[in-house]
Amino acid sequence: MSKSALEMTPVDAVACCSPIVRDPLGADDAARIAPLLKALADPVRLRLLSLVGSHTDGEACVCDLGDAFDLSQPTISHHLKVLHDVGLLDREKRGVWVYYRVRPQVLADLAALLGGVGR
Repeated sequence: MSKSALEMTPVDAVACCSPIVRDPLGADDAARIAPLLKALADPVRLRLLSLVGSHTDGEACVCDLGDAFDLSQPTISHHLKVLHDVGLLDREKRGVWVYYRVRPQVLADLAALLGGVGR
């Protein structure tokens, strides 16, 4: 994969592509998009993304999410880091806590990419 392809942000990676049912997805585009879908394919991460997005003010910290899972705080933090690293969540440190917020444009771009499925 070229260096410029690796430097592309997840939003750019998804926005560059037309819906997959109209035009074939190229190998480079698929390689950039696959990590987003892989991150979402984990049930814990999918639930975390939903919990963060539906939380008050659309943001949450690990301290807000622990009760929803039978997992340790470090494990939840790891899953949140994976979601952040692929570009699905933004994060901001406030004191000792890190607050996460869903990046709605990335989800919108993924929805647009998958938008003709079933038609």
